[in-house]
Amino acid sequence: MRLGWIGVAIVAVALAWAPARAADESAEALEGYWVSDTRMERAGGELSIKQDGAKWSATLGSSTIVFQPAGRDVRVAFAAGTGAFRGRIAPDGKTIDGFWIQDGDQGQPLATPLHLAREGDTWRGTVVPLDLRFTLYLRVFKREDGVLIAAFRNPQRNTRGGGSRLYVKREGDTVRFLERDDGKPRENGSPAIVHTATFVSGPDRIRMKWPEIGEDVELVRKSASEVEGYFPRAPAASTSYARPAELGDGWSTASAADAGFDEAALAGLVQRIVQSDPAERQPKLIHSLLIARKGKLVLEEYFFGQPRETLHDMRSAGKTFTSVMLGALMQRGDKISPATKITSLLDTGPVANPSPDKNSITLAHLLTHTSGLACNDSDEASPGNEDVMQSQAAERDWLKYALDLPMQHKPGARYAYCTAGINLAGGGIAASRRAWLPALFDETVARPLQFGSYAWNLAPNGEGYAGGGSRLRSRDLLKVGQLYLDRGVWNGKRVVSRDWVERSTAPIVPINEATTGLDSETLHNTYPGGADGYAWHTFTVTAGGRSYREYEAAGNGGQMLIVIPELELTVVMTGGNYNQGFIWGRWRDEIVGAQIVPAIVK
Repeated sequence: MRLGWIGVAIVAVALAWAPARAADESAEALEGYWVSDTRMERAGGELSIKQDGAKWSATLGSSTIVFQPAGRDVRVAFAAGTGAFRGRIAPDGKTIDGFWIQDGDQGQPLATPLHLAREGDTWRGTVVPLDLRFTLYLRVFKREDGVLIAAFRNPQRNTRGGGSRLYVKREGDTVRFLERDDGKPRENGSPAIVHTATFVSGPDRIRMKWPEIGEDVELVRKSASEVEGYFPRAPAASTSYARPAELGDGWSTASAADAGFDEAALAGLVQRIVQSDPAERQPKLIHSLLIARKGKLVLEEYFFGQPRETLHDMRSAGKTFTSVMLGALMQRGDKISPATKITSLLDTGPVANPSPDKNSITLAHLLTHTSGLACNDSDEASPGNEDVMQSQAAERDWLKYALDLPMQHKPGARYAYCTAGINLAGGGIAASRRAWLPALFDETVARPLQFGSYAWNLAPNGEGYAGGGSRLRSRDLLKVGQLYLDRGVWNGKRVVSRDWVERSTAPIVPINEATTGLDSETLHNTYPGGADGYAWHTFTVTAGGRSYREYEAAGNGGQMLIVIPELELTVVMTGGNYNQGFIWGRWRDEIVGAQIVPAIVK
């Protein structure tokens, strides 16, 4: 999706736009590092809600609006682009707990928890806008053979400008980035020129249109010490092992040695990440690596300028929260289960393409991607494909969009990865409690697991989106793995039942030729194998000649929560290799199997 705010957002460095002839017009003069860092500005500060008799008002900064609550439910919408608040007044009237809603950076609004406390006739809280930005790095350097190469890198979305590496040519103030060094058309007949840019001096800049967002960017020359986020870590930074800090967020920490690890081996793993070259053709863009063993957090490392408090986009790893929420409701005694039919939970009115098969779709079918709906994220022509659903504008209610899909198979007969189906399950679970999905997540997962700040994706109609994209700290994602290792208990409090942990992480549906209906080659090019449980993926990790069963939550780019029960081991990795499954899909074996598990010595 386009980031339309880039063209109007505030750029950190004020720059003159008039082009000037450079003293050195050679392409080699472009060698070095360049960066464009554009921040999405959003409203923040104190939000106050005041009751004056029957009159209610909400104020943020200089904006005040009058509204009327619906019972204890509070909904306040400020001017477009400012934000909105959705919350509920506590029974004793002392607090309002809810969510601040702001525009996201990839087309979907984001809801973050916000607590307001009462002072007299006014409730007050502080809106902290999310740090949403678009950062583009460019490194121009000579290859071993002396050829000048450009490597564009972007940590938020991994937009690389059409190639992992491009050739650089310059004529005066015109700079061209090419697919082929000889400037001839590519084999598919498309032009060799990928980008045409303008060099501007005083100070040095490269100005160009970035096609993947459809906006102009201006890259400013920087020294290596000024582009910290380009590198895994500053060259002079220490990579010696350090025990993680205890922050009062529920995690107890320990030294890796006390948890049975060879600390030198873990330090070596971190060192290899730090020394990796982001300008490689297929770099591993690992943003964080956390390890817990025997109930203790023992390794916590961050890279590419991503601090501990980063709310990382978890992409499809967030789908697993739907399974956790279902388990939490069952633990509380709600009359809902994997066998519950989705049409019994949702009231969207008449649906298109009605059939008895559609009426028999259960939460189990949706959580294992076997609903039978015409929904396949691996098929661009599938009407239920996530991109197809999100790009259409006719139906803003994505739950109804999914229910309106035609049936392609009988429920349970075929496996096809379907994000719209997981979202449908999340919507049904929330509807069973007459709850807003972000509020249900806060109640059943975030608060019990002592989460810090987080953000939840919303659909166009304002409902929570369970198909992925929640944003949270790596430490908090790791808690979900520890919760399941401890058979449903976090810090002495039961969240889900032991039975649900075992049932939901079991390999219920194998992903093979028989279940997908694909031939072996297509299957291999589409899915990584393994089997699915209820919104958990299951695989086998091999290390030292032994195989270990694992289950995981995984998302595009390298967002991975991996649990190996036999070793009492939980690992979280976040990454920036978006749309590069051939890179991050190997981390389970290359990092966990080949490096972390062998580092366990007792």
